[in-house]
Amino acid sequence: KVLIFGTNGRFYTIGCDKLPGGRGQGEPVRLLVGLGNDHEIVDLLIYKPKQKLLVVASDGRGFVVSEDEVIAQTRSGKQVLNVPNAIKACACSALPENSDFVAVIGDNHKMLIFPLREISEMSRGRGVKLQSYKDGGLSDVKVFNISDGLVWKTGQRSRRETNLRDWFGKRAQFGRLAPKGFSRLNKF
Repeated sequence: KVLIFGTNGRFYTIGCDKLPGGRGQGEPVRLLVGLGNDHEIVDLLIYKPKQKLLVVASDGRGFVVSEDEVIAQTRSGKQVLNVPNAIKACACSALPENSDFVAVIGDNHKMLIFPLREISEMSRGRGVKLQSYKDGGLSDVKVFNISDGLVWKTGQRSRRETNLRDWFGKRAQFGRLAPKGFSRLNKF
């Protein structure tokens, strides 16, 4: 099964047997599921039983949900992340094995790192506040193991930062400016 997460906070499920074959021009995913033209696709995932996901909205709220909870039975999808009018779902991150920390970065280029255990696990809702913002919103989120360090892409290369002490904090704080060399696109 393929899981599609849209900016409307809905998950859509497509059976791999329903995907068009390798010949022809293909078919838009929007025709296979009920994703409206006013919403975008945030992420495409291959379903893995018992895998957990971190879903986050642009206002900085999010929660952990099991992939078993997000499988939709209908074409119109399953509402998982509740997003009010001006807010959109903006990130969906699979939780790697042995992950214990979360890094969030906002549009204001401020990064905050806190323990994963501070985020509640829910089956649907708005979630808890991950980071506070005076202006803008959440840009990206990454779940990682602190002993491996935080890794992000810089052009064609990857950079690993292990000295993260300056960005540690409690959930819902503002954070500090991202390390030098971090992408100006505010993406991990």
